[in-house]
Order: sequence, then C-alpha cells, then structure tokens
Amino acid sequence: MHQFFNDMKYIKYILVVSLFGVHFPVLFAQPLKPRPDAFPPVAENYGAKAVQMAATVEEMSGWDRYPTYETYVAMMQGWAEQYPTLCRLDTIGTSVNGRLILCMIIKGEESSQSQRPEFFYSSTMHGDEVTGYVMMLRLIDTLLSGYGSNQQYTDLINSVDIYINPLANPDGTYRRGNSTVQGSVRYNANNVDLNRNYPDPFGTAPLNPQQQENTAMIDYFTNHHFRLSANLHGGSEVMNYPWDSFTSRQRPHPDRDWWIEVSRRFVDTSRMYSRSCFRDVTTEGYIEGGDWYVISNGRQDYVNYYHDCREMTMEISSVKTLSSDQLPAYWRFLQHSFVNYIGEIFTFYTPDDPVGIDAVGSKAITMQVFPNPAGDRAFLREPMSMESVLYDMKGMEVQRIPAGQKVIDLTTLPSGLYLLRCGTATTKLIRQ
Repeated sequence: MHQFFNDMKYIKYILVVSLFGVHFPVLFAQPLKPRPDAFPPVAENYGAKAVQMAATVEEMSGWDRYPTYETYVAMMQGWAEQYPTLCRLDTIGTSVNGRLILCMIIKGEESSQSQRPEFFYSSTMHGDEVTGYVMMLRLIDTLLSGYGSNQQYTDLINSVDIYINPLANPDGTYRRGNSTVQGSVRYNANNVDLNRNYPDPFGTAPLNPQQQENTAMIDYFTNHHFRLSANLHGGSEVMNYPWDSFTSRQRPHPDRDWWIEVSRRFVDTSRMYSRSCFRDVTTEGYIEGGDWYVISNGRQDYVNYYHDCREMTMEISSVKTLSSDQLPAYWRFLQHSFVNYIGEIFTFYTPDDPVGIDAVGSKAITMQVFPNPAGDRAFLREPMSMESVLYDMKGMEVQRIPAGQKVIDLTTLPSGLYLLRCGTATTKLIRQ
C-alpha cells in the first residue's frame, strides 16, 4: 500500500466535463510510463527486428545498420584522417575488456581563439540503448562534412569545441562479440549499471566499487571544462533534466526554468518532423528526473553538482535497440534538435567569462560578481534594482541580498558552488 501512494506522486490528470452546463475538473489516474532504468531490465526481443550490421565503413553509408566494433573504430579513425584540421580522435579510456572509449573532438579553423566553451555529447552508457550510438556517429559525419557549406554548422564549429563520445559502454553493447549488437545488455562486463555507479553529491554510496569506465569518464570531465553536455539513453522518449535524486517539489534544480525552456525547444523542433515523438512519458515531452522516478548515483546529478556543467539525460527512442531500418527516420526528426542543443551553450555562457557567469534568459538584467572564486565577501559590480537570492547547488535558499546592496557576505557559508538569482538572471559564484 505504501508503494501505491508513492507511485501516485507520478500521476497525470485529464480534464473533463459538465454538470448542469458547468464544467468541472475530474481527475483520472494515468501513471507515467515506467522509467526504463528504474526496474530490473527486460531482455530485448530481437525476433521481430531487422538488426543489420555493417562489417565495413562503406556498409554504413546508408545509416541503416549498426557498426561492428571494428567498423566503429575505423569510422572514427577515418574521420580524423579525412578532416585533420577540423577534428582529432581522443581516447577517454578503456572498458573492463579493453575496448576503447573514444571521443571525437571537433574544432573549427578559428580554434585559436581563447575562452571557447567546451560541449560534450555522450551515448550508450547502458549498452543495449544503442539508438544514440548511431545518432552520434551520424552527427559527427554531418558536422564535419557540412563545415564550409552549411553556415549553421560552420559557425557552431568555429565557436564551440565539440566533444562527441558515441559509445560509453562498449562491453555492454558488444556482449556477444564485436560483430553484433544483438544480445547487448545495459551493464558493463562486471555486470554493473554504470548509471548507478557515480559519486552521489547527496550522500548515497554506490552499491559497487567505481567501475573502470566511470573512472575514465570522471577523469575526462576533471581534465576539461565542459559547460553543457547531454547523456543519450533509450527505452522512452523524453527530455530528462536534473535533479534525479529528488522530485521538483522536494528540491528543484536552481536552473529548472532554463532546463524547461531548453527541453521545450528540443521537443518542439523534433515535432516539426514527427508529431508523434516524445509523447510516451509526458505530453510536453520533458520532465524533471525525480518527478519521473528518483535514482541515486547517476551521472547526471554528479556532473551538474561537481563539474559546474549543465548535463541532461536525453531518452530518444522508446525501443532500446531499434530495427536498424528505422534509424534513418529517427535521425530525420532528431538531427536539428541535436545541433541546436549545442548552441544552447550560448544562452548562459560568454567568452569573456571563464566560469560561465552570465545572465540567463534576460537581456535587461545582467549580473557580474567579483572576485570569483571569492573568500569571505563578494561584490556585485552594479547593485541590483531587485532583491537577489543566493542558492546552494541543492536548490536551497541560503541568503537574500536586498535591492541596491553590492556586498555579499559569505562568511557563514561553506566552500562550494552557489547560484545568485535576480529575476531571470543567474550568476554562478564559487566560495573558496
């Protein structure tokens, strides 16, 4: 019975009808679709699927197949050789079984400019959720081949350092060997769910020792300064923004309003090409992670909390392993959203601001804080005409700064990352 009432928190309601000509809201329980990583996974039924593999790079030309592991590596190496001035192939690390965790770094001809923001796409940390794997390979090809001819791609590559990791869990994807994705599993070779194996900022210890794949990914985030990222999954179609560890009622993310706008733009763009997409969890196509289902030790909360990086989880296909002949259709309705999401980095980042301090969603209000990082006190360059509120990264209010005041007293606050908000403007402040 207790579980029943817990589940009722995730209910949607619909509006009907009339009595004596007056309309009244009537509540009908319609449970959200279960989160694909919230329950013991069910093995994929491949019997009714056409899962074709590409044993050569040439066989990937139609983008209606999954690559063998060797073909995947050859594709990544081939782009690095074909576009040596635009991209570089990097290795994040290796899996338990020694397979490469690769990343393509795409930088334009103007890559010498300083303070270029870094963006990161990563897919398939659950090895059987492989739609994003092929989507990211095709995104690499599209950006590189379109440079110089497509103005949007050219401008984006010239202004953002783009990192794309198509396959974060190669051992799970190629569980039955390098020649097929059939029989893929969500876990790594140690049978550990990588999305329950990150350090949890809110105190929950992982069930298993930190896995090799996650250690490599954590080191990669530590050695870079990614401002925006996304982690691609499958099993549902919904944009899932932080926090995962709490419902929005318990503890909303400080950037919640920004996340909703970004998610809405992603979904609306995709629905221009397929009106049926992103409808199996919510009608809006997006949800706060904990409102769907609370999890601990996930990558999303870890990255947002510890690395000053806004990361969301993109659930992009209701089936974890699509029939390969459906892959081109998914690309048609997702490609523009994928590209546009990279550009969202400029909705909160400015090149002259190395820690990403900027106004969000408002040209009328701008906020600058110095020094940053700060000691016992920080200062607003210009006093705000409205009251400002300082939040910790758990979304809890810790201080209010009256309108017209420039000094922010930090003496009672522990070291860490904070968010100062005034209206729709948000500034990140680091307390040393």
